[in-house]
Amino acid sequence: MKHYDIVIIGGGPAGLAAAVSAHEAGAKDILILERDERLGGILNQCIHNGFGLHTFKEELTGPEYAERYIKKVLEYGIPYKLKSIVADISDKREILYISAEEGAVTIEAGAIVLAMGCRERPRGALGIPGYRPAGIFTAGTAQRLMNIEGYLVGKKVFILGSGDIGLIMARRMTLEGAEVKCVAELMPYSGGLNRNIVQCLNDFNIPLKLSHTVTKIHGKERVTGITISKVDENRRPIPGTEEYYDCDTLLLSCGLLPENELSKSAGVALDRVTGGPVVDDKLQTSVPGIFACGNVLHVHDLVDYVSEEAERAGYQAYRYAAGETANGGETVKLTVGHGVRYTVPQSIDAGTMADSVIVRFRVADVYRDRSIAVYYDGKLIKRTKKRIMAPGEMEQISVRKDSFAEKTPDTITVCVED
Repeated sequence: MKHYDIVIIGGGPAGLAAAVSAHEAGAKDILILERDERLGGILNQCIHNGFGLHTFKEELTGPEYAERYIKKVLEYGIPYKLKSIVADISDKREILYISAEEGAVTIEAGAIVLAMGCRERPRGALGIPGYRPAGIFTAGTAQRLMNIEGYLVGKKVFILGSGDIGLIMARRMTLEGAEVKCVAELMPYSGGLNRNIVQCLNDFNIPLKLSHTVTKIHGKERVTGITISKVDENRRPIPGTEEYYDCDTLLLSCGLLPENELSKSAGVALDRVTGGPVVDDKLQTSVPGIFACGNVLHVHDLVDYVSEEAERAGYQAYRYAAGETANGGETVKLTVGHGVRYTVPQSIDAGTMADSVIVRFRVADVYRDRSIAVYYDGKLIKRTKKRIMAPGEMEQISVRKDSFAEKTPDTITVCVED
């Protein structure tokens, strides 16, 4: 069985950044496993700009952003295998992958970085009544068909869900000559970035209906129209509020799910809110030597943050494989209070933590003129005023090691306060 110091599962933005970081830290025996026919992951179909402002201090398209990391992978001579599907991971860090060229191959790793990304929530998970006609796509599938395969998926389009991909596809299809009727969102707030609402909907006069959902799909062979209804505070359709839209295409942009089937097979503990692994400040999962980063860990709003997180995971994977990590024995648990859905990481090892640890989280609702408060064992440590916070945009705090100088807390609580 061939041994690698570090095996990275996924060749998208997270996997590429982790590989580059591990190599720059000193790792030489690295392997990237990617199921697609090219490196770059989802960025290859994201031909719009807006990437790289944090990482490269310039605005890039998705393929341009990916190319920056692919060039480094090639420059460093980091091995990678394309069209290689990982079928299983064991808690002993044995990896089974399958490819047409090699068949089924089992390898072992000193450390593993999980960077499988996420997938879209399908129609079957939404419970929309109606037949199964042609013309229903997830927004990401439509994006791939248009931007890579060259197909216009429809001419009269309705979009359910205001996730970032759906918002971007509203603009993309408009630019290609399609008529986007409306975007409906089940929640009373948008699930996407505010800049995408402005640039993709407002700039093209595309209406956004909050607290609405599709209650019927019309048509048997092909979509001929949809009916939407307003929903109450329990997200149930309100009788008498139905509206009919004539359309031939329905795009679904109703959330992303971290791709963690492999994590489960390895025995990795998953967070019930994020759907991704539970990790410590080194981005190590509950299984020693297995690290996670990017959208497989929790769904990010910006790819720049994916790369930043992946660089940390790659560095820590190198340290683990080299035998440079140890357990400090002082675990601080991160918990959430009012208005905060989750934190990543979920714990910090006070004995071995870096001088500063970034903790990212999402709020549970839209809040205006509120504060992010941080408590150590119930004692207020800091409060930061925020003009606006929304679920579609990640927030973050920094936990400094010197803040534990007097006493290491058992728990750190993050919450939203007036």
